[in-house]
Amino acid sequence: MKPEVKLDFQFDSPIEKVWLALTDSNMLAKWVMDNDFKPVVGHHFQFRAKPSKVWDGIVESEVLVVEEPHRLSYTWVTAGVSTVVTWTLHSSNGATRLHLEHTGFESESLSYNGARLGWVKMADQLEELLAEL
Repeated sequence: MKPEVKLDFQFDSPIEKVWLALTDSNMLAKWVMDNDFKPVVGHHFQFRAKPSKVWDGIVESEVLVVEEPHRLSYTWVTAGVSTVVTWTLHSSNGATRLHLEHTGFESESLSYNGARLGWVKMADQLEELLAEL
């Protein structure tokens, strides 16, 4: 069975704010990476970070699904690994439950482990961003 990153988060923010943080390029840059994202199915975009010795800092992506404000999905292609990121949002009494599935890993590789740890760190940054809104 192929490994998948599956994480659940709870934010004390309305679903509209969480959706905005997932789909607004400027806000996305504050908790993920610089990007040229647009919430339009078929839009090709990049996430860009500072390159390192083992990574060029570029994630090539294409928007696959936009179902405002409940579901967003895009490809995540970097370092020769092609995966898919899917966010699912549920509103609950003014708060938002956010589920992440990052699928398509061939094995529990450096890419998989980096994604698992990276998303947890980025979710902490998302929580800080949402508290400021």
